[in-house]
Amino acid sequence: MSGIIEVDNLSFGYTSEATILKDMSFNVKPGTFVAIAGPNGAGKSTLLNLMCRALTPNSGTIMVDAAAIESYSIRALAAKVAVVRQELVPVFGFSVMETVLMARTPYYGSTGFESRADREIANDALKATDTARFACRPLTSLSSGERQRVFIAKALAQNSLIMLLDEPTNFLDLKHQVGIYDLLKTAQVEKGKTIVAVTHDINLATQYCDEILLLGADSSYHIGKTKAVLSPDKIKEVFDVNVFAGKVGQEKFFIPLGKLAKNSRKTNNEPGNT
Repeated sequence: MSGIIEVDNLSFGYTSEATILKDMSFNVKPGTFVAIAGPNGAGKSTLLNLMCRALTPNSGTIMVDAAAIESYSIRALAAKVAVVRQELVPVFGFSVMETVLMARTPYYGSTGFESRADREIANDALKATDTARFACRPLTSLSSGERQRVFIAKALAQNSLIMLLDEPTNFLDLKHQVGIYDLLKTAQVEKGKTIVAVTHDINLATQYCDEILLLGADSSYHIGKTKAVLSPDKIKEVFDVNVFAGKVGQEKFFIPLGKLAKNSRKTNNEPGNT
């Protein structure tokens, strides 16, 4: 199956002396949920920015829905790809509803204004992210976590084939972390969305993501089924940290071990996981 996102021989560096991503090739299949994980500085956010054309690769190509990403107009690409970036501090006093309705601009008709259908879609997205009660409030009046949920509502309202999210659970409490991943998984399963999310939480990735792309600090990368790729040895290789691996039901979870824990006796751990 060809990918809805196809990355071929991609390389990128902010300077000619420092290549962050090197000779990367991978496909994201339609309707899959893919995590991007790795240590700080490995290029996770950079890759996401390349996949939405906020950056231009030094070499290689990116195809979105069988067309070169550079062939799209801004409006056409917005109909294909919605992006949720890391925390954005709002400057202007837009309300929450006005912010979410901005996602509908690619679909506005000749009047240049939202329709009743656009407002209904925005309302549904606010309800889904537990932010409908904030609809009339200025975005600036919300906490970081509340704003993050509004930006996810905006991405849902954009109704694009693909959602790219940069650490979508930043600033969220435990309830809303799993709530957002439940919401994204529902969008994938029920609406056929393709979701790519940068995350530092490999345990959420294990629970929700079909595949994971692990980026190493040395420009190496590994991609495959999440449960096959994530192992104590691979986590040690990529993150340079030992982990305890255990299971709750059928799900595997990883706990990083600090210096004191490294010297502790193995207890209830899978063989060779410390």
